[in-house]
Order: sequence, then structure tokens, then C-alpha cells
Amino acid sequence: MDETALLIFENSKKIMSRGMGNETADEIKKRILDSIYVAYGALNAEPVSIERNALLPSSGKRNSTLYFTKQKAAVDVATLINGSMTRYHDFSDTYLSKEALHPSDNIPPVLAMAETLESGGEEVIRSIEAAYEVIGALSDAVSIRDRGWDHVTYISISAAAGVSSIMGHESDKFMNTMNLAINNNISLRQTRAGELSMWKGCTASNASRNSVFAALLADSGFTGPSPIFSGEMGFFSQVSGPFSLDFSKNHILQTMIKNYPVEYHAMSAAQAALELRENISGEILNIEVETFEVANRIIIKDPEKLRPRTKETADHSMPYIIAYCLTYGRPGLDAYDSRYLADKKILATIDRMKFTVSDRFNHMYPESLPVRIKVKTSTGEYEKEIIVPKGHYRNPYSWEDLLEKGSGIMGKTDAKKLFDVVRSMEKRGINDLFEVMSSVKNER
Repeated sequence: MDETALLIFENSKKIMSRGMGNETADEIKKRILDSIYVAYGALNAEPVSIERNALLPSSGKRNSTLYFTKQKAAVDVATLINGSMTRYHDFSDTYLSKEALHPSDNIPPVLAMAETLESGGEEVIRSIEAAYEVIGALSDAVSIRDRGWDHVTYISISAAAGVSSIMGHESDKFMNTMNLAINNNISLRQTRAGELSMWKGCTASNASRNSVFAALLADSGFTGPSPIFSGEMGFFSQVSGPFSLDFSKNHILQTMIKNYPVEYHAMSAAQAALELRENISGEILNIEVETFEVANRIIIKDPEKLRPRTKETADHSMPYIIAYCLTYGRPGLDAYDSRYLADKKILATIDRMKFTVSDRFNHMYPESLPVRIKVKTSTGEYEKEIIVPKGHYRNPYSWEDLLEKGSGIMGKTDAKKLFDVVRSMEKRGINDLFEVMSSVKNER
């Protein structure tokens, strides 16, 4: 028996059988609500529309509701579409460690499967907690991006744990869900290299879709390759190298809600640029940005980041994000529209930037997210340093902050309806949540 898969099962089982801690449950509910708010913003996004056109109508033995509609689809297809909405704007939560990733990618598959089971709110919260703990432990264990693999490979594992937990699987079905979910779902890091495509925002939902598919098969007795981690041609050998998982800390409390729709390593940069914009005067002559190596590798170094041609590249470009914030202010969901990608003011501002990586900031990451921006203008020099941005677990979002974020995306009335149902979710059933979502007006 695979010891790593068994450890994941045992930890997930422990979470499902214990009472919920108030703080942890509260933070999970915030992330459920946050993921739904940001999904609404992508209701009519092009990649999501393409998925609908390509895959609907759809039905299966188990069916779940597409967010903000009354339409149902096979549970794995619903997971893909709802998950793509959640990730499209790069506005959902983040966890930073050896691997940087988005734990809320685990929420759509659990909600979709929970609806088919008519699960109670407590079960949903605990299943999402199980998935979050798995993804956090994997992120802490080893980075796979430098080996050429994308972090959503880990989503295949954590989503499998969350979905298998909500289905009440015992060890045999749980382990086979894990085996089937991982074996054929190793994702290439090319997804995030160079000019980024629509797949950047949809690859995690595809990973979780495959995990749902695996759970459906395992639930009926289908078996998968084992031992999936430690086998001769298993995960350790082919993908990650050996690692051990540590479930001793609470990973949920170290996940972070995004304050702006930008790749998380640019969060401090966006905040610093916005604060500078309030104070600077005169023509910008040059901009010096001090950052850390991980940010440089992911959102700075590629030449495509200086002239992003797609929304997916722009929201993963620190130069673009700083330039947009200095030029137009707080980035909204339209900050990556084609008119801005070709904007001469933004492009000219990018050309005035110089980036340096410092040992000082390297040592601060990932516990902090440091940046220093110095702007020289025709009237003087202005400087701003941010170490911990708003929404970071050391400067966390409150419920009021979250309601404000949701109100900015969908309007206060509908945001408050969702706020109320999710905040009291442990007292409700999953159908209550989907009923409120289906009543939200489609005004995007």
C-alpha cells in the first residue's frame, strides 16, 4: 500500500470525523464565498462561453448546476465550467510556499459533487478543509515547476481527496480515486511560459474535472495504478522526487484572499503603485522596482510580459500591472481588455521600468511578499515599499472586506444574498447555496 496516499486518506478521514474549529470553518466559508464572487465576474468570459458551446447540453448519472443558472450538466462537466469561471480573472485565493497555487480550485468540484449527494453544509466545509490541507501540504513539500510541471498537477491530488471525502469513501475507494486522478493528469508548465493562452485559467478546472471523473469510477469499483506515489514509475520517480507531507499546521489560515485581480506575486506591486499614484506629480522619467526571484521568474523575465497580447499574459505581468495602476488606478475586471493592452501610455510606462532582484527580498519570501518601487518624475522622486499586502494572511480580509469585494463584482444586493447563505452554511444544505446562485441576475 502506498504510504503517502494512505497518509492523505487518514488525514482526510480525521478531518471528516471531527468537529469544526470556529476559526477554520469561518475562513473556509470566506473562501467559498470569494470563489463564487469571482466566478460571477467570468460568467460571460470567452473561454467559459467556448466551453459551454463545446460541451453543452450534457447529462450523466450524476448532474450538477452550472453557476448562476438553473441549467444542469454532468458533474464532471459542471466542475470544468464552474472551475474555469472561478479561475478566469485570477482573483481567487492563493497559497505561497515551495509551490505557489490557488487552493480554491478545489471548491467547484466539491460543491458540484455535494449537490448530487444533497450534502449538508458541515460536510461541504469539512471536505473543502480536507482538500485545502492536502494542497497546502503538497505546496510545502516540494516545488515541481522547476522540473517542468505545472502546479495544477497537485490539484488533481487535492481535489481527489476533497471529492472522495464528500462521497464518504473508505480507504479502498479513496485510494483508487487518488490513483486514477493522478496517473493521467500530469500537467506541463508550458501552460505558464511565454505568451499565455486561455488554458492558463482553465487547466486547474480540467485537473479537478479529472478528479471528479476518477471518483465516479472508483465509487463503482474501478481500480487504478498503484502504488501511485512510490511505485517504480510513480509520482516520486517521474514528477517530484521523494517528499513527505506535514499535516501538523493549519494551512487554511495561511491562504490569502486577493485584493486585486492580479497574479499574487504582483499584489504588493499593485498596492504600492496605487499608493504612489496618489502622491506623484510631473512626468514619469523612470521607475525602479526591487523584487524577489520567484516573482521575476513567473511574472517579469519573459519578454512577452513587456508587451502582453492576451489577458492571460497581462494579469501575469508585473510590468503591465504596475503601469496600469500608475496610469489608470485600481485594476478592475476590464483592466486587461484589448484597448489597454495597446494603450500607448501603459506601454511607455513599461519602457521606463528597470527590475532588480535582491537577496533581502528573496529571504523574506514566501512569508512576506516584498516590493519596493521608486518613481523619478520631472518634479521629484517618490518611493513606496510594501512587505505584506492587504489580503495576505498577516493582513487578512474581514467579512466586511469580502462583501465589499463581492459588491464591486456583482452589486451589493446579490452579493449580500450570497454572503448571508455562505456565512451560515453549516446550518444549511448545499441546495440552499445553488438556489441563491441561480437567483442572481446575469448582468455581465
